[in-house]
Amino acid sequence: MTQSVATVRALVRRALNEITRVPGAAIPGVLAPSIFMIGLSGVFGEAASLPGFDATDFRTFIVPVGLMQSAAFSGAATGVNLARDIERGWFDRLLVCPAPRMTLLTGIVASAALRALLPASFLVAVALALGVDFPGVGTLIVTALLVMLLTSAIALYAITLALKFKTQQAAPLMQIGGFVLTLFTTAYAPKELLAGWLRAVASVNPVTFVLEGVRQGFVSDLAVGKTLAAFAASTGLLVVFGALAARGMRRMGV
Repeated sequence: MTQSVATVRALVRRALNEITRVPGAAIPGVLAPSIFMIGLSGVFGEAASLPGFDATDFRTFIVPVGLMQSAAFSGAATGVNLARDIERGWFDRLLVCPAPRMTLLTGIVASAALRALLPASFLVAVALALGVDFPGVGTLIVTALLVMLLTSAIALYAITLALKFKTQQAAPLMQIGGFVLTLFTTAYAPKELLAGWLRAVASVNPVTFVLEGVRQGFVSDLAVGKTLAAFAASTGLLVVFGALAARGMRRMGV
């Protein structure tokens, strides 16, 4: 157990060191969610005045979507970084170490979850500076946990692709998964204002529940039902993509 914990810590530290050693590679992922929030607020800001819109400020409504984007960027980047390590042969050397493969997978995913807090924190800071009301400490804690869980799930999806294709050329496939899941939700309008087919898709999309769990503290008070539904949905994604990634790890090098 001690050796596994040490291995996880080493992998997390290695991933976090990349931010300080190659900051230029991290800057686009950190800035993109904030640029996304500012751009959409400028173009669609008046949408909040539509009947049925459950937020008085469109920026407040769209900040949680930017947080989902933070999870998508961080999760996909983890898969791309793994594909790079596989191409360079470093991951093959990692596989022959005495640590169990599930420990290696845990370390890679844990690094993704922690890295996601950087763009998420920057986005919240920018939103507050632009006049978005402070959502409360409880909301920020729930938000951080949900962002980390969703990032972990998307990272597992991207890791599965990296283990299958073993090349950074699969990066577009890694990136599109998180964006598609976020797109077909209540990202840009309440469910009641969506077109019929999109409302049906959003109703069964698990990321919708995660998004609503993050958004509730920004547009209203925290509710136990929405919070539990968000954690259940993110945990379900984690289990499904975790099983696929674990299968890929077991087959690696066989």
